[in-house]
Amino acid sequence: MSSDDSLDFDLVVLGGGSGGLAGAFRAAAHGARVALLEPGELGGTCVNVGCVPKKAMWLAAEVSAHVRLAAELGFDVPAHPALDWPTLIASRQRYIHGIHASYLRRLDAAGVMLLPSRGRLLDAHTVECANGTRLRAAHVLLATGSSPRRPRVPGAELAGVSDDFFALCEAPPRVALVGGGYIAVELAGVLQALGSRVDIFARSERLLGHADAELAEALQENYRHQGIGMHFGYSLAAIEGEAGALRLRDADGETSGHYAQVLLAVGRAANTRGIGLEAAGVALDAEGNIVVDAFQRSSVEHVLAVGDVTGQVTLTPVAIAAARRAMDRVFGGQPDAKVDYANIPSVVFAHPPLAAVGLTEAQARERHGDAVRVYRSTFRPMLQALADRPQHSLFKLVCTGAERRVVGLHLLGEGADEILQGFAVALKKGITLDDLHATMAIHPTSAEEVVLMR
Repeated sequence: MSSDDSLDFDLVVLGGGSGGLAGAFRAAAHGARVALLEPGELGGTCVNVGCVPKKAMWLAAEVSAHVRLAAELGFDVPAHPALDWPTLIASRQRYIHGIHASYLRRLDAAGVMLLPSRGRLLDAHTVECANGTRLRAAHVLLATGSSPRRPRVPGAELAGVSDDFFALCEAPPRVALVGGGYIAVELAGVLQALGSRVDIFARSERLLGHADAELAEALQENYRHQGIGMHFGYSLAAIEGEAGALRLRDADGETSGHYAQVLLAVGRAANTRGIGLEAAGVALDAEGNIVVDAFQRSSVEHVLAVGDVTGQVTLTPVAIAAARRAMDRVFGGQPDAKVDYANIPSVVFAHPPLAAVGLTEAQARERHGDAVRVYRSTFRPMLQALADRPQHSLFKLVCTGAERRVVGLHLLGEGADEILQGFAVALKKGITLDDLHATMAIHPTSAEEVVLMR
């Protein structure tokens, strides 16, 4: 096909995940002619094998835990409630199907051309579809996401990756999770709550290396009470056995098992292969992520990238915000539009959840030295206390300077995921410890601990 036969657009987007869709919608709202290429289901990792189905399973695990609590509080319910997994999965997938349908309606209403195809760059302004159709564009947005990594050890193919969790139709009796990051932590909590016996094998010396160390240790203690086994400083050398009876072998030759399922959660890699980045001259970093500047611009003019493919704060809301700002700049006449990557709140949906915004204590001391002051509250939420359960919450404030400005807020406990959002706004605006003390507490709640810490 000659260039004269190409279809012309203002923007071609590669990838129909959260970032790609947000970019397409925002560009179209500014009047741009947009084409979106996505060979799979719309919504990318988040909607299909990430945030959304993960939260559905987390909620089911929370319901299971609360039914058990109800039995301890005197309700006439089974102490060990049974879950009909097919019913839960059908509900989960029905919800996800509704999201897919909503995206299709919105794309149609916005006038975005959806092409169910992979695409690759031929140059900075030309994208070729899998069937050979060529699209010409003034700008290209790369939002192809990431995929789970597999360690290069013998037998790795016997294990599943984190995405495979969502294909389970029942709780495996014994599960090994390899990895100590947020994905391993979240899946471990869900599986243990829904009936599996779970062991975590982490190369690091603790869970959640990105989190405040004190909260990570408190979460580990809660997980031990829940019966989750944890093995730190673990070096996986091989996976052995056969389906349903797998063993892990470490670098010293010691074996652990037998496990009905082994899930690998050792990180994700940017989907940059096979999309023509070399042909276009788009630069990658040592980890294979697309290098972008503060405005999401790649090394090639008119080629932008957002989301997991850049390796920048790989959270769905960040990808959405980055895409919208980029389109506001390119098509909306806002030359300074960009994402502020400081103080981005995040949540690990563990049991209980761990939510954080700002600096950890270690980061704050590295930056501010002796000017750092730390305040903490350890307590049992009322529901746990009523049932005489050992689960504890830990809330922590990291402050600096004579004015005791809050530079970090870290919450481990029931409701932490919902509590943090409002306080994240306050931290972004420069709140101080005195501001918190001047705020009346809502009693009795877990959230009141944030304004009562001294």
